Amino acid sequence: MAGFKNPDFNERADMARAARQNALEKLRNKPAPDPEVIAQKQAAQAAREAAAAERRAAKQRAAEQEKADKIAAKEAEIARLAAEAEARERAKPDEAQLKAARDARYAARKARKR
Repeated sequence: MAGFKNPDFNERADMARAARQNALEKLRNKPAPDPEVIAQKQAAQAAREAAAAERRAAKQRAAEQEKADKIAAKEAEIARLAAEAEARERAKPDEAQLKAARDARYAARKARKR
């Protein structure tokens, strides 16, 4: 059985040169790409990019609409709370009414005692 032979530097350099040469020959022998195929690939890529852009735009519009809906809901809640507070203020008697009610109770108590 033959043992493993360590190649020396010159042998390794020759093998590397031959490998580079083989790679260059392969590249030179490769046929040129068909322009029709390239055009089809570019059209397909453009269609994918357009679809992706449309999806991003739709997602952006949906997010903006959701944000606008949230803002509108908050504004409606604020308006409702303001209307309730105003109604409570209107229902709350003012100082003159409170004084008149107090005076009426006082007069009624005095009338009962007599």
